[in-house]
Amino acid sequence: MNYSMIRYITGWMLKLEAYFMLLPCLVALIYKERGGLAFFTVAIVCFVIGKLFTYKKPVNQTFFIREGFVVVTLSWIVLSVMGSIPFVLNGDIPNIINAIFETVSGFTTTGASILSDVEAISKCSLMWRSFTHWIGGMGVFVFLLAVIPLSGGSNMYLMVAESPGPSVGKLVPKVKKTAMILYAIYICMTLAEILFLLLGGMPIFDSLATSFGTAGTGGFGIKNDSMGSYNDYIQWVVTIFMILFGVNFNVYYLGIAKKWKKALRCEEARVYFGIILVSIVIIAFNIRPMFHSIFSTVQHAAFQVGSIITTTGFSTVDFDMWPQLSKTILVLLMFVGACAGSTGGGIKVSRCLIAFKSIKKALDSYVHPRNVKKIKLEGKPVSHEVVRSVNVFLVLYVVLFAASVLLLSINEFDMITNFTAVAATINNIGPGLELVGPSKNFGSFSDLSKIVLTFDMLVGRLELFPVMLFFYPPTWK
Repeated sequence: MNYSMIRYITGWMLKLEAYFMLLPCLVALIYKERGGLAFFTVAIVCFVIGKLFTYKKPVNQTFFIREGFVVVTLSWIVLSVMGSIPFVLNGDIPNIINAIFETVSGFTTTGASILSDVEAISKCSLMWRSFTHWIGGMGVFVFLLAVIPLSGGSNMYLMVAESPGPSVGKLVPKVKKTAMILYAIYICMTLAEILFLLLGGMPIFDSLATSFGTAGTGGFGIKNDSMGSYNDYIQWVVTIFMILFGVNFNVYYLGIAKKWKKALRCEEARVYFGIILVSIVIIAFNIRPMFHSIFSTVQHAAFQVGSIITTTGFSTVDFDMWPQLSKTILVLLMFVGACAGSTGGGIKVSRCLIAFKSIKKALDSYVHPRNVKKIKLEGKPVSHEVVRSVNVFLVLYVVLFAASVLLLSINEFDMITNFTAVAATINNIGPGLELVGPSKNFGSFSDLSKIVLTFDMLVGRLELFPVMLFFYPPTWK
């Protein structure tokens, strides 16, 4: 285990967090809030510790998948703990467990909240909540690789550990340039949404916070009704951008590189848009009697489908009041999630495709025992290692999901609440149903349950394996 590199990279993460905290400090200055002092104090502490950790560059900078997974998990834990302290110091969230829950929910782009009155907290805290979505959406290590001087092929292990999906590849030969391209696309799309929201009459503060949440597919609202009080134009803009941020960013790179045919042939993206379209049509028909016009019906159906499948978690209505068919579809979409290589969570469309193709291959082998068939995705054969990884992922996912529901049952809440609370956190969605529906929050859970759900959010964002390896004893031998 290369402990010196783990210390060095963790130090860089703390320095980056110090710089990130300057934004809520600036917001506090603009709105003349005292809460900004808490963010400034913690930023200084993060910078000093980070400076001490990075003062001496390690002689041996080589590390492998084990170190990559460990340092990613450790850094996310450190970022979340340090990021939660300002909430406690400024009094917006005085309970440390609640503050950590809220911060992990932000960084993991979950959007699950313990706050019953969001509008009561300070502007600087609201901005920090939303900005953590943007930081965690593309990934803090992708940003790290784009800006700090790390060298060598070992860097790819950091991207593998943090990037969502069954596999991750480089867009260009160098990891640093790949990270820069991804963040350039991310920043440009975020700026585009901010502009469109401003054109719709949304205030600058709201535009920034909403765009950060949409880009990271997070879902922390700055209003108690999430997005319900905004006009139809703004809701449509957010709907479109939520869906766009759920697309594999490789598709956008291919489009920029003018490889249009290759981009359009992306099987995962086609299935992703197909699922969205079919879900909107079915839900629109199902909820039609609840709205005054077909336009309003389609608008709310599209918003909620886009919000849930991309694991954003914004809402325009309380979909917990919708018919059972619509609610069931939304719960199923929680598990499917967005595309690999996007900012969305969930199991991912590509994993679902590989799983279904594995089932088909198994059935075909019974009909034609001597027939040798390779599973293909995007027209290319999927390696046995990737298929095995997907299968192990799904088994581990079910085990963790069942264990979490079992632990939550101690609260004596109903099964739907417990089941959807775990589904909403491990898939990084935000709202569930019943006691954790879009008009409610997670504040009623016990501290033990909040710790379990916090773990689920972290596990879900880092795709299970990095976190599990971090807590696996042989890793440290």
